[in-house]
Amino acid sequence: MAAHNELGTWGEQCAVEYLRRKGYVILERDWKSGHRDLDIIAFDGATMVFVEVKTRRNRMFADPEMAVDYRKISNLKKAANHYINYRHYDGEIRFDILTVIGSDDHLEELEHIEDAF
Repeated sequence: MAAHNELGTWGEQCAVEYLRRKGYVILERDWKSGHRDLDIIAFDGATMVFVEVKTRRNRMFADPEMAVDYRKISNLKKAANHYINYRHYDGEIRFDILTVIGSDDHLEELEHIEDAF
């Protein structure tokens, strides 16, 4: 596996562990809708949450949440709509961003942006 893929997998695992500690129930990881994917789908109480995870080794070049641009948001919403229809879900939803800074031997920072868009 390429190093950037390994970093992303590590970041998603950190995110899942963090969300579980906060009481979220994880439904899916890396759910695919064609060429689009949803990193984490979870329940926070009665709200279905679609979590986009952005992992970086550091903040040297840009904040990781800046990678969630208009195009990415559009793709996330389309994939979420597909998942909602697939599961016949008719409740509250939310989109969060979770940023992870560090590497597999050291978590430096984790930020959870609820209701990001």
